[in-house]
Amino acid sequence: MRTKVEWAGVMALAATVLTALLSAQGSGAAASDLIPILTEQKPAVEFVSRPMVQALPAEDGVEETDGTEISPDADSLRELVSQQSMPDDMSNEMRCLAGAIYFEARGETLEGQLAVGRVIVNRSKSGRFPTSYCGVVYQPSQFSFVRGRSMPSVREGSMSWREAVAVAQIADEGTWKSPAKGALFFHATRVSPNWRLTRLARVDNHVFYR
Repeated sequence: MRTKVEWAGVMALAATVLTALLSAQGSGAAASDLIPILTEQKPAVEFVSRPMVQALPAEDGVEETDGTEISPDADSLRELVSQQSMPDDMSNEMRCLAGAIYFEARGETLEGQLAVGRVIVNRSKSGRFPTSYCGVVYQPSQFSFVRGRSMPSVREGSMSWREAVAVAQIADEGTWKSPAKGALFFHATRVSPNWRLTRLARVDNHVFYR
């Protein structure tokens, strides 16, 4: 009798389990809902923000003026000089600058003339000298060609004067880099004043200092 009861219990349990499985299939549940499935894990995509550094073009023939830089529209100083027009009416300031270039560096290379011109421009902006070109040129005991408050007469029809005027315009505008950039002083190579200054360069017949 006991065996029959136990057997009946087993059958009932089996029937219950079978009914539960059939109910799960009937409800639309799948075996995959109950069993974890290992899937391939793809690495997360990371976006890294990095600054892009682009090389700047070389600064050929550029002179700094008042914190700005001007690039010349010429491949050489000679070409830039040829692009300058002779003004019909020169201001006193530009005449002083061109006159200093003419008397100090006439017959030298254009680079030598420009270096002299830039000294006068640099002085006028330095705060250590007069603030005008004429004030710099006519400051006592600075330029040997000056006699009192005047300079000798200029041959204004000569090629040397036309070059000096063109170089003065370039020096004033800062459109070409001086070979003695930042210079405030110069002397002829024939003398040796033994200045306690920083020597920058020798250009033609002058030595430049800061």
